[in-house]
Amino acid sequence: MSHAMRTNPVKRNLQGGGRSLGTMVMEFDTAGVARMADAAGAEFVLYDMEHTAWSIETARRLIATCSGTKAVPFVRIPATEYHFAARVLDAGALGVMVPMVNDAEQAKALADFCRYPPVGRRGAGFGIAHDDYRTDEDVADKMRQADERTLVIAQIESGEGAANARQIAAVDGIDVLWIGHFDLANFLGIPTQFDHPDYRRAEDAVRDACEAEGKALGRLATTSAEAEGLLDYGYRILAVGLDIDLYRRGLSRELSGARAQLT
Repeated sequence: MSHAMRTNPVKRNLQGGGRSLGTMVMEFDTAGVARMADAAGAEFVLYDMEHTAWSIETARRLIATCSGTKAVPFVRIPATEYHFAARVLDAGALGVMVPMVNDAEQAKALADFCRYPPVGRRGAGFGIAHDDYRTDEDVADKMRQADERTLVIAQIESGEGAANARQIAAVDGIDVLWIGHFDLANFLGIPTQFDHPDYRRAEDAVRDACEAEGKALGRLATTSAEAEGLLDYGYRILAVGLDIDLYRRGLSRELSGARAQLT
């Protein structure tokens, strides 16, 4: 029996039908950002490698800063490629998100990347960050723990993905379907029109697929007010606020308040 590896309460909560709130980081690659998110009550921190210039070395360092906090580290990798998923998992990420998942075949490849044989094809690397540098322990038990704790998130960002949502959600090993709402609207030809009937139909299809297959529906929520509406709709995992927007809005609010005192 190996030592107890860090667990993933977010995944456990979602599997039990619960909901989870965290945040997304794509600009502030600082040593304190995970601890600040934890202090604010975020259950997870989603680090973005898709729309940033962050390397695996940056991601490795950010994942490590989650140690000693309750914030669970997730990483959005740039594409459905094995080396992206394997490296962030070996660095200690407890969840992987992949953008632009359009069909069940792609979803199965993602799930396989994130799980060890015989159910997946994740390569063996032990005595490193993800298992706390422990050696001379039960490798089979480590693989079991790793598979149980890893949250696998497929982003739905196109009409094709929405049309195939039921088949994607049915893939064993996929835990969350996460709507990339800006890209989904863009690929439907209706940029930012989130109340458009075509967008609503696509969103409904993804929600219904999640409910039918027992998977969680996720999204980025810009504000708490938006989060309230999304939770009412059926979303069960939300990244509430993006670091850039939170900083910009907070600074703008305080500067406006200070400037008001100058008049």
